[in-house]
Amino acid sequence: MIKNKIRELELLTSYLNEDEKKIIIKAINFSKIAHKDQTRKSGDPYIIHPIEVAKILTTINLDASAITAGLLHDTIEDTAISTEEITKMFGMQISELVEGLTKISKFDLKINKQKLGENYRKLILASSKDLRVILIKLADRLHNMRTINFIKDESKRINISIETLEIFSPLAQRLGMKEWQDELEDLAFQSINPDARKSIIDRLNYLNSNDENIVDEIRYELKKNLISEDINCNIEGRIKSAFSIWNKIKNKNISFEQLSDIMAFRILTNSTRECYKCLGVIHRNYQYIPGRFKDFISSPKSNGYRALHTTVMGPKNKKIEIQFRSNAMNQIADFGVAAHWKYKDPKSIKEKDTKEYKWMHDLIDLMNNSLNQDELIENSKINVFNDEIYVFTPKGDLIELPINSTPIDFAYSIHSQIGDKCVGAKINEKLQPLKTILKNGDQIEIITSEDSQPSPMWERFAATSKVKSQIRRFFRSKKRDEYILFGKEILNSFFMKENYELNSSTLNKIKKEYDVDEDYLYEMIGEGRLTAFAVLKKIYPEFNYKSSTKFELETKNPIRLKGLTAGMSYHLAGCCSPLKGDTIVGIVTAGIGVAVHTIDCDTLSSYSDHPERWLNISWDSPSQSSILSNSRISVVLKNQPGSLGKITTIIAKNNGNISNINFTIRKNDFFEIIIDIEVRDANHLKNIIAALRLVSEVSSLERIKG
Repeated sequence: MIKNKIRELELLTSYLNEDEKKIIIKAINFSKIAHKDQTRKSGDPYIIHPIEVAKILTTINLDASAITAGLLHDTIEDTAISTEEITKMFGMQISELVEGLTKISKFDLKINKQKLGENYRKLILASSKDLRVILIKLADRLHNMRTINFIKDESKRINISIETLEIFSPLAQRLGMKEWQDELEDLAFQSINPDARKSIIDRLNYLNSNDENIVDEIRYELKKNLISEDINCNIEGRIKSAFSIWNKIKNKNISFEQLSDIMAFRILTNSTRECYKCLGVIHRNYQYIPGRFKDFISSPKSNGYRALHTTVMGPKNKKIEIQFRSNAMNQIADFGVAAHWKYKDPKSIKEKDTKEYKWMHDLIDLMNNSLNQDELIENSKINVFNDEIYVFTPKGDLIELPINSTPIDFAYSIHSQIGDKCVGAKINEKLQPLKTILKNGDQIEIITSEDSQPSPMWERFAATSKVKSQIRRFFRSKKRDEYILFGKEILNSFFMKENYELNSSTLNKIKKEYDVDEDYLYEMIGEGRLTAFAVLKKIYPEFNYKSSTKFELETKNPIRLKGLTAGMSYHLAGCCSPLKGDTIVGIVTAGIGVAVHTIDCDTLSSYSDHPERWLNISWDSPSQSSILSNSRISVVLKNQPGSLGKITTIIAKNNGNISNINFTIRKNDFFEIIIDIEVRDANHLKNIIAALRLVSEVSSLERIKG
C-alpha cells in the first residue's frame, strides 16, 4: 500500500525538477522512519496520512518546500524528532513551516466560542508570516475529514466537523480554494447532520431522474447561443452542493420546492473582453434577474477573485446562475492563493500580492484589539468573510467594504484618526446620518472635527470587524484612564476632608496592603469597586467617620468632573436628570463608578445610611464644553391655532434643540405636552423656561426630572 501511495505522489509531482523530487523522496523516507510504529484510526500505517496530505498539495501545484513540510508536518509533534534535526536535514525554510504547523497541530476540541476563538487565533498568527502554513493545514484537515468516519466517538466527530465549518471552510473561501471549501463543507455536513444531507441528495436524485439530462441540455442551449456569435468558449455545469442548498433553505427560511437556482454554470473564455461579450449574449437571449448581477472584474474580491456573475431565467425556463471567467481568472478561482503567491522566494513578496492579503493584517490587528475569544470569533471571523461592496472617495479611489457598511466603516478604512474624528458624512454630495447603509458605487466624503471622539453607538451600526474592535479599544482605554483620574481625585479629596495626609509613604503602604500598583488602585476607586472610606479605614483602623449618619454637602474643594465624560467614568442619574449648573452629589456604585444626582433628588434618601458612598462633586466650567445634555419640560398649553408653533419658535430662538415632543393629554381647551430639549446647562434651560412663561398661551410649565 505504501509503495503505491509513494508512486502516486511521484506521478503527481511531475511538475517539479529532479532536485526537488529528490528532496520529497528524502522527506518520505524520513517521515516513514519517524512514524514507523504508529498507525491511524483506520489501521493504516501513519505514513499514509502525510503522503495523502502531500498529494492534496500537488493538486494546486504547490512548491517542493510546502510539499516537503506536508510530509513532515506531524514529526515534531508526534515523534521524537526535534526542530534542530529538521533544520539540519531540510533547511531553515522547511523547518519554519513545520514549526508553524506544530504550533497549531493540537487544537482543543471542547467546542465553544472560547476554544474556537483561541484555535482561530493560533491558526492566523502561525500563518501570518507564510500563508503556506494555512494551505498545508487545510490539506491536513481535508484528509482528516475524508477519514473522519474511522473515529468511533460521535461527539468528537461532530466537534471536529463544527470546527471545520467555523474555521477551516471560511479560510479556504478567503484563500480562493473553492474546491477544498466545498469538500470540507460537505464532509462536515455529513457528520453534523447526515439526515438533512441525505434528504437533500435524495431530492436532487429524484429531480435528476425526472429530467435526467437537464444540466447537459441547458449547457448545450447556452453553447449554441454563444457559437452563433462566433464566441469560442467552454461551458461547465453542475448542481449546487447539498450544504449550499441547506444553507439557502435555513437562512432564507424557505422550502426545497421554493428553491429555484439550484444549478450553476461557468463560461470560460480566452480573454476579459470575451467575458463581457458572453454576458451581453446571455442577457439578450434570457431574462435577467434584477439585483443578481455582480462585476468582480472591474472590482475584484479582496482575495484576487475576478469574474462576472449573473442569474437569468435560462433554457427550459430554469433559473440558473452563470459565472463568466477568462482562463487566467479561472486559474486564480481554482487555485486561489497558490495561483499568484511567489513561493520560490516567499520573503520577496510584491506589493500587489500583499494588497490581496490585507485581510490577514486586519485579522491580526483585530486579535490584538479583541478583549476575549468570544469577541474574536463572533466579530472577526464571521464578518471578515462577508460579501463586499465597492464605494469611492471624493478623489475617485475605490474602497472595498463588507456589505451593510456605513460611513463609520468607510472613515476608519481610510485612517483610524479620520474615524476617531468623524462627525458627519456626505454620500453622493448629500449630508446623511452616520448610520446610513452604503450602496455599491456611492461616493463618500467624511467630515471631521479635532474636538470629536468616537461614540459608543457607532459599534451598533458598524459592519467592519476591525472598526468594531477599534471603537471598543478606544472606550476601554478611555474609560480606564478616566477611572484612574477620577479615583485619584476621590482619594485625595477624601483624605484631605478627613485631615489625613496622603503622601508617598502612605500611598506605598496602601499599595502594599492591597497588593496593587498605583494606577490599578485608583482605577478600583474610580470604578466604585473600592471606596476611599475603606482605604482610609484599612490604613488607619482607629479612623471614625466624622458624620457617620448624615452626609454634609460642602462647597470647599469639591471633586470636579473636569476632563471626564458622562457615561464613561460617571453616569447621570435617570431619576433626576442633572444638568450642568445643578447642585449635585455623587453616589459611588460598585462596578459602575459614580452616579450623579441633583441634591434634591428623592432617590438620595435610600443612601442615607451609607455616608461613605457619598461624594462632594461639582461640574467643570460649562463654558469649557460644547456638549449638549437632554432635559425635559412639561407644558400645559391653550388649544388654539399657532400656540405650539409659538413655543417651538421661542425654544429655537434661545438656541434649544427639540429632540422629541409627546402629547400626553389633549382636551378641547387645553393640551399637555412633554418636550425633550438639548441644552448646554441648567442656566440655559432656565432661560428657555423663563421665555416660555411669557407666552400667553402657556398655562403652566415645569421642568421634569427623570
